[in-house]
Amino acid sequence: MMIFRLIGESFRFAWDALRQNKLRTALSLLGITIGIFIIIAVSTGVDTMRDKIQSSVDKLGSNTLFVQKWPWVFNDNFPWWKYVNRPEPSLRDYNGLKDRMDMAVGVCYEVNASNRTIKYASNSVDGANINAASHEYSKTWDLEFQDGRYFTASESQYGSPVCILGAEIAEGLFDNSNPIGKQIKVMGRRVTVIGVYKKEGEDMMGMSQDKNVLIPLNLAKGIFDVNSERYNPQVTVRGKENIALEEVESELKGLMRSIHRLKPGEEDDFSLNKTTMLSNQLDIMFGVVDIAGLIIGGFSVLVGGFGIANIMFVSVKERTNIIGIQKSLGAKNYFILLQFVLEAVALCLMGGLLGLGLVYILTLVFTYAVDVEIILYFKNILSGIGWSVAIGLIAGFWPAFAASRLDPVEAIRS
Repeated sequence: MMIFRLIGESFRFAWDALRQNKLRTALSLLGITIGIFIIIAVSTGVDTMRDKIQSSVDKLGSNTLFVQKWPWVFNDNFPWWKYVNRPEPSLRDYNGLKDRMDMAVGVCYEVNASNRTIKYASNSVDGANINAASHEYSKTWDLEFQDGRYFTASESQYGSPVCILGAEIAEGLFDNSNPIGKQIKVMGRRVTVIGVYKKEGEDMMGMSQDKNVLIPLNLAKGIFDVNSERYNPQVTVRGKENIALEEVESELKGLMRSIHRLKPGEEDDFSLNKTTMLSNQLDIMFGVVDIAGLIIGGFSVLVGGFGIANIMFVSVKERTNIIGIQKSLGAKNYFILLQFVLEAVALCLMGGLLGLGLVYILTLVFTYAVDVEIILYFKNILSGIGWSVAIGLIAGFWPAFAASRLDPVEAIRS
């Protein structure tokens, strides 16, 4: 109880000192406010962007592998001349993997024809993506429907003229009417709508089903060459939940080498892409941005810290006589030390809270005025408060220590 009473008294002394010197207090806060604002604003922006991009990456599936011609990640020494001569993933690869993969929930062959026009009666939608996929598409991707259903096995097998629409395509063609059972024109063919995806909205990486149209792969074979590089063929493999991705990748790599008849020691002529590759690159990129924000804000905080320390030395000088009286009345050294340290911490906390307030206002401006959602996370608030307390303790300790060591007689006579 004595400790709490001493802290309370020290805080009251500190608060009185700050209140009596309003202009000096305001000027001292400025450096800390700007520093905390920069550090927390950068952290908030980076964390928000990281989470949005990561949620986009997570849509690809944490246990999913993509057999493609080109790797997703490469460095400055990227040997593009080797990759350009690689074969595209083919139906032969898909059939070989589908029959032999033991660790996969589903193996799917996909092709994409981008920027196409879809028509219904007098209505049309431009910029649609036509996806054609084998029946396992529903096993390798998480699909949500707002209307209708997925293809049946027989519709996929016999290439029935059916399709599933993205929400934006459905709205553009049918307004508010029900599209199920209606016939639309896709790449010159009439197909019947059997389902509509749930509306997702476009994410940070531009991935969304909203502007996609899915048709069975066997239907697409009669419309265009599904093995052509022009349509970006890929084989998507989703591993079983109870099996590590590394084991699925090892099995997939071995089977692909066997299908392509590659000799031991011979380089792979395919890429196995996975979401962890993107996540690692994102961590590196955002880590650099975090450090840059920390350095810029750190300089401002450093200047603010020196300002606080200088003000505290001035405060000690002004109150030397009062310190002498307090010590002569029995005040211990730690009471004087605590008094000035708390004053410095209170100053920095006020500056930090002002900086956090500015960041919060900035998030509201971006969210409601610019329509870009920025989130001030609780960990960023704690970080701002932590920085403020740390700066206050560091900047205030030496002046406080000097005050606590004053001789009471000399202090009273000053």
